[in-house]
Formats: sequence, structure tokens, C-alpha cells
Amino acid sequence: MIKILFVCHGNICRSPMAEFIMKDLISKHNLSQHFKIASAATSTEEIWNGVGNPVYPPAKAKLAEHGIDCGGKRAVQLVRADYDKYDYLIGMDSANIRNMNRMLGGDPEGKIFKLLSFADSERDIADPWYSGDFDTAYADITEGCEGLLHILLYESILLEGGQPGAERK
Repeated sequence: MIKILFVCHGNICRSPMAEFIMKDLISKHNLSQHFKIASAATSTEEIWNGVGNPVYPPAKAKLAEHGIDCGGKRAVQLVRADYDKYDYLIGMDSANIRNMNRMLGGDPEGKIFKLLSFADSERDIADPWYSGDFDTAYADITEGCEGLLHILLYESILLEGGQPGAERK
């Protein structure tokens, strides 16, 4: 099983969009049983008394426009134990990557990536909470998720058995 954690600042816009876009992509490829997908925040700004806020309404609406439901998702914070729990920890921008490295105690196994690096770009995905541009955020996140899935499927072809989540070297 391949375990992926998407991370952004508050876990109410970009990372939950990535979580549910990726879940939708893998579902369309009939691969859901091979993946565990989640998302988290580097801050606690959207978590009050241990309860996270739901997905920001414009982000939820943008997903719904594409037939993707994110109901029930609430913000959670990244914790150090997540490093051992996930195969890929994927941030949306350079600030997320810096904070993830700090919070996780570094990246000794090379598990931390910026999402658009899977689309051969080092661009940041702008935070639509500030920009209001959920169209661009959706397009950028989709581009990164499609690139990630392509790489994971290509990698699985190279592994014995050709199954996503097969044991890596």
C-alpha cells in the first residue's frame, strides 16, 4: 500500500483539495485498495480545542464543481509520527516544505516533496485562501496529482508483480 500525506498551512484549502483530487484519480483507475491518502496542516490556526475546521467553502465548492465530495474532512495538524506512517509527505509550497522539515525532524529517507515537482516544476501552489483564485489552485493541484499518479504507476510497472504499493528496494 502506498501512503500519501498532502500538507499545507491550514489544511482547509490546498491539502484537502489534493487529498480528494488524488482519491478521485485513483478511484477512476480502480486502485483505491492500493492507497491511503490523507492531508494535514503545518499550523494550528484552523484547529480549535482539538477540533479542526471543515474544508473552506470555496475549496469545497471547487471540488464539487468537478464531482468530488470532501464532506466530513476537518483540519488536522502534521505530527512527527506522520513521517514513519507515510511514504510520501507532499507540501504545496516552499514554506510548507521548510515547516514540514522542521516539524518532522528533517527528511532522512527522502519522503518530503513539493507537489508540483511531480509535474516537473518547482513552482509553489499559491494559497487560494489569500488569492481567492481557486481555479488556478485546482488546476495546479490536479497537474501535480496527475504527475504523481503517473510516476507511481510507472514505478509499479518496474516492480515485481506490477502492483502499486509493492515492496520497494
